[in-house]
Amino acid sequence: MMPASISSFIASSSHLGTFTLYAAMFATTAFAVAMALNLYRLIRGPNIEDRILALDTAYINALALTVLLGIVLNTTVFFEAALVIALLGFLGTVVLAKFLRQGDIVE
Repeated sequence: MMPASISSFIASSSHLGTFTLYAAMFATTAFAVAMALNLYRLIRGPNIEDRILALDTAYINALALTVLLGIVLNTTVFFEAALVIALLGFLGTVVLAKFLRQGDIVE
């Protein structure tokens, strides 16, 4: 017997084939593990550059999870949210890099 969360996940994605559904479940698990490893690097990074790279990678993993959720649930709302995450991730990385280089964000 499957747990209720997995059976509701399978029921909500009836438009996907069996192989695609299992691939999506595997990818979700892989990205969740990657997010946990990013969190570890973000907390225990030896220097600030490693922490910024971990934050940038966390944005990318969040973007991938959001797109994956949009595919599984067959809705376009998550794709628009992924665009916002991508924009904020890029801007955050640029601002942090400028702050590290110059010590000030606004010239």
